[in-house]
Amino acid sequence: MKYLLDHHHLQQNFRFLRIEDITSADFAWADAYVGSRPCQNFNLSNLSWVHSFNAGVNNYLEVKGWKENNILLTRTVCNFGQKISEYCLSYILKELQYHHKFQKNQWEKKWEPKTPKMIRDQTIVIYGTGEIGQEIAKTFSSFGAAVYGVSQSGRSKDYFHKVSESTEANSLVSEADWVISTLPLTKKTTNYFNSEFFTNLNNAGFINVGRGATVDEAALIQALDTKKVRCAVLDVVAVEPLPESSSLWGRRDVTITPHISAVTALKEAVHCFSNTLKNIENNEPLINKVDFEKGY
Repeated sequence: MKYLLDHHHLQQNFRFLRIEDITSADFAWADAYVGSRPCQNFNLSNLSWVHSFNAGVNNYLEVKGWKENNILLTRTVCNFGQKISEYCLSYILKELQYHHKFQKNQWEKKWEPKTPKMIRDQTIVIYGTGEIGQEIAKTFSSFGAAVYGVSQSGRSKDYFHKVSESTEANSLVSEADWVISTLPLTKKTTNYFNSEFFTNLNNAGFINVGRGATVDEAALIQALDTKKVRCAVLDVVAVEPLPESSSLWGRRDVTITPHISAVTALKEAVHCFSNTLKNIENNEPLINKVDFEKGY
């Protein structure tokens, strides 16, 4: 509240409430709702615009009536791509540079040279060629890696050697050293990475920085056991926090991080909201408008 009012000087009327304190009277008063998720008594009937502080909006799309009520839904877009690309780069370099091996050798006082691998010799397949996928592709292509993309349309995008439709990607992923998912969660992407998908991999590394429920975790574990997947880096999982009972916790071939690859900074979130509000009032194009058919 303080940052928004002190730095953006907006003239609209605001109510700043904890999500659990929002009432039906607040919905009767407001024509816009801004937050990271819907509240318990979320009501679309009097709203004209909803803005999510997250990049993903699957929690909002679980609510029915968006099209019927002709409501605009926008999401936060900032430098997620750069943050996520650096996250992916760090874990791929960790393996290529044998960080774990050399750390272990140090503890055991072993001098055992091993030549690191180069990113330029890697083949990387990225699922999702939007802003985040393109930024990841830009990072790895700048090091000389062969970077391929997979999307519904198969349209060419900058920084990708080639983009294929998802129905034509089986042979592509069989050659991949790394598969990176940036996919949002939609009806089409739920459990997209299943047993059939992992069968096509050939000892590849798998990184998920999209949404956890796009991965069938039982199928991933089976793929790890059968070496279809060499290792997995999961910043997102189907149930967050990951339950203590999950076998993913104890696996040496899995790295779990607590959904931190692209944390939204307060200033970035407020800036995106303020810009979106100004663009709506000035009837300017909205690059962060959600397409209800696509789900993002």
